[in-house]
Amino acid sequence: MEYMQAPATSSQGNILCCTCGIPIPPNPANMCVSCLRTTVDISEGIPKQVNLHFCKQCERYLQPPASWVQCALESRELLALCLKKLKGNMTKVRLIDAGFLWTEPHSKRIKLKVTIQKEVMNGAILQQVFVVEFVIQGQMCDDCHRVEAKDFWNSVVQVRQKTSHKKTFYYLEQLILKHKLHQNALNIKEMHEGIDFYYATKQHAQKMVDFLQCTVPCRSKTSQRLISHDIHSNTFNYKSTYSIEIVPVCKDNVVCLSPRLAQSLGNMGQVCVCARVTSTIHLIDPNTLQIAEVDGGTYWRNPFNSLVSPRQLEEFIVMDTDVIRNQKLGAGAGTRSNKHTLAEVWVQKTSEMDTAQQYHCRTHLGHLLNIGDLVQGFDFANSNVNDEFLNKMNPSHIPDVVLIKKSYNRSKRVKRRNWKLKEMDKDREGMAPEDERQYQDFLEDLEEDEALRKNVNIFRDASKIPVESDTDDEGAPRISLMEMLEDLSLTDATGGEGADMLTE
Repeated sequence: MEYMQAPATSSQGNILCCTCGIPIPPNPANMCVSCLRTTVDISEGIPKQVNLHFCKQCERYLQPPASWVQCALESRELLALCLKKLKGNMTKVRLIDAGFLWTEPHSKRIKLKVTIQKEVMNGAILQQVFVVEFVIQGQMCDDCHRVEAKDFWNSVVQVRQKTSHKKTFYYLEQLILKHKLHQNALNIKEMHEGIDFYYATKQHAQKMVDFLQCTVPCRSKTSQRLISHDIHSNTFNYKSTYSIEIVPVCKDNVVCLSPRLAQSLGNMGQVCVCARVTSTIHLIDPNTLQIAEVDGGTYWRNPFNSLVSPRQLEEFIVMDTDVIRNQKLGAGAGTRSNKHTLAEVWVQKTSEMDTAQQYHCRTHLGHLLNIGDLVQGFDFANSNVNDEFLNKMNPSHIPDVVLIKKSYNRSKRVKRRNWKLKEMDKDREGMAPEDERQYQDFLEDLEEDEALRKNVNIFRDASKIPVESDTDDEGAPRISLMEMLEDLSLTDATGGEGADMLTE
């Protein structure tokens, strides 16, 4: 019987630490880890407490030298910002890991656990873990300084419209909210016949001017005022003012075009109704259903004014209606509207029901009007209108009555309206009764005009329960739930509306 000899296995021997004498595996330093750490501190030169500047107003952190960044607690952005504070002192070590340690949210302390490595005696690599404490100190950023000063501004955009109605401004406000152009404004003031936007930089003001020129027909002027200058460095400090004048025409206004402009728009009638005002003025001829668009440049070359204000509109009742079909237009006629129906109607003022006086006219509302309906219109036959182009027209071409829109019961519409709009935070003394009535007119226009509300964010009003009654059979237009957005509200999870989110 023979025995097989097992192969010899090599085992690593231990050595004694040169400092404390305990057996350890061999290493280039011939020292144990504990003695090596007491001899060499690889975190030397790295501060263990660092100041972090924080603006309470805008909740941003200072990123040297002069930029401010938005960072959430224990986020990757905040971790990168904290490590940049230590980057200048960590050039000789290698960063292995970094993470946050929990601290009280209101302690104004942020603790960072950092793991680093460094080559020490004779090529030995030592790894060390230590904690860096960041102390949050309050410091107001430059933007918040300007906001708190309230009087500081570099550029102002003055938007004006010389009309008695604010429909265009209400529409413009919703466009600004949708595109979030109000966020850079230091202050917004509501002035007579317009709004002023104050900005800290000229670039933000120019951005607002470019936006207005693309969304509403207007013209602009620019002026500068020298505040101070330095003759040594050749620097100048100016305050810029941008004046924006919107065309003085609103939705549902009756206008009289010049003969030259009416001919260039397809030989349409001079007396027209403004269907809506977006980036252009949309006109419709109530006698022929011809439609045309007038941009800002065309308007200022051939200006025309509104013949009637909303206060001068009177209420009529439809006595008889007759739809006109297959009407032929003359040579050179423009585009006709497919959304309207031409009709001849006999109407009578609701204030003259005890008389036999009736008026005959053509209207573009043939698809909406039935016998007995109420409609708002302007009485040309019994009014004295002072207009340059209207006075030169042939009296036989001036209609007795121009009907503007169908009238519904406003109180019922307000009760069943289950949506709302957002508003800008602006300085104003209060909403007058006339402003409230004009705002309700604008809300009704959104319900009636689908093309107008495409550019408006409409939010569902969860606090309002729509009221349905048996008498709501007028056919008043409404906004469907498909067109509404949910109003997002962020609240603290420890109270208020957020209390429902807590679970046991």
